[in-house]
Amino acid sequence: MLLDRAIVRLLPAVPRPLVQKLSSRYIAGPELKDARETVRRLNAEGKLATIDVLGEEVSKPEEAAAIVRAYRDVFADITECGLDSNVSVKLTALGLKLDYDLCRADLESVVADAASRGNFVRIDMEDSSTTDDTLRIYRDLRAAGHENLGIVLQAYMRRTVADIRSLADLRPSVRLCKGIYVEPPEIAFRDFDAVRANFVKALDELLAAGCYVGIATHDEWLVSEGRRLVAEHELEPNEYEFQMLLGVRERLGEGLVRDGHRLRIYVPFGRHWYAYSLRRLQENPKIAGYIAADTVGRLLPRRNGSR
Repeated sequence: MLLDRAIVRLLPAVPRPLVQKLSSRYIAGPELKDARETVRRLNAEGKLATIDVLGEEVSKPEEAAAIVRAYRDVFADITECGLDSNVSVKLTALGLKLDYDLCRADLESVVADAASRGNFVRIDMEDSSTTDDTLRIYRDLRAAGHENLGIVLQAYMRRTVADIRSLADLRPSVRLCKGIYVEPPEIAFRDFDAVRANFVKALDELLAAGCYVGIATHDEWLVSEGRRLVAEHELEPNEYEFQMLLGVRERLGEGLVRDGHRLRIYVPFGRHWYAYSLRRLQENPKIAGYIAADTVGRLLPRRNGSR
């Protein structure tokens, strides 16, 4: 863990081309065609995808409008190419920090376009300053009749189980993840085991409420617990899924697919790859460690025909 954090501290000093090389396995590329080819490959491997257009914390309504247009292009491409993918959206990219009503209208535009093509939108959860508005906008659009809409909940937040219970009447489609933002201990669990325990508790609550859950984790123990709980709830393979980031713990994911579980891979793309790369690595030092170990393994000379 100390090594992971040391790697993260050095990232801003790393030349931009090297950051791009390090992150190339974890980001599809700068253009939509890059995401398209990545999703095609994943689908051929028996995996589903969710595409994310990189870009957040917009400062002008026109920037949010550009993100909306980018998502329309994504949906058109998914339909035209017959890809098995939905999308994730960050509300700050749609103007949440500018104006709630602007963001709501932008999101509704994306969701309506998805519905017209038989597709689905998941609202990403960001830091705690956006949690209340994110849940409010989700409820608003569900009340307006939009069923092709899901939400993300973060297991390290102390409020998560209460949020699950308050949303239970909607039987929401939920991506459950640990959470990556740095939050104060009053509102978020900091202890590793406490986060794991709350993840399992939250997952059990969601499944008991009849929710479709994307079990989003690279933690082998939590994957095992997820498998145990879906078996205990006697779920069919189409009643839940596991989710992972592009390029992370691929062997673990391949094992899930081999065993007949649905696996969805998060596929980010866009020209804001550099900011995303730094943020993702800084907020989750363990991923920085995975990348460094993988990169060193690829650069070291092979011995006896192996790495």
